[in-house]
Amino acid sequence: MPSLQDQLLQAGLINDKKAKQVKKDKRKQDKVSRRSGEPVVDEVKQSAQAARAEKAERDRALNRQREQELQQKAIAGQIQQLIENHRQNKGAGQNDVEYNFTDNKLIKKMRVSAAVQRQIVRGQLAIVKLGEGYELVPRAVADKIAQRDQRAVIVANTQTVEQQADEDDPYKDYVIPDDLMW
Repeated sequence: MPSLQDQLLQAGLINDKKAKQVKKDKRKQDKVSRRSGEPVVDEVKQSAQAARAEKAERDRALNRQREQELQQKAIAGQIQQLIENHRQNKGAGQNDVEYNFTDNKLIKKMRVSAAVQRQIVRGQLAIVKLGEGYELVPRAVADKIAQRDQRAVIVANTQTVEQQADEDDPYKDYVIPDDLMW
């Protein structure tokens, strides 16, 4: 099988003089590298290695990003399943009341029965966000959802026995009711 150089000569892309000059330069370079003990640096190989290393790093970064996106989708699916499986009835009917709460900086309203309102105030029920709407779930389920994504739980009141009043508090004589509607 003819070498690449022979094939280029036959095709007329290089001439004999140029081929002999390339062979001579290659032999001279090999001789110098053997005598000096220094390896010959091939810039093409180095640039190819650098390009491969850079591509591998980009691929690893893309893989990490894809894994994070898949993990976020899995968590969102788990949250949605928890909410849909443990959703509670709001009990809204004729004698319902509006329960006001904040989502980020917006004040939202939910019509619930008086009994459900008391459960929310006591911390037995929590309000969670499902898509663009809001649902009621038991407190234990809200805690599981909060472990996965804190932003999904909108209202989760904690039941306190009796808060210690600060002795220097000027408003200590004024009791704030638990069911204060604002």
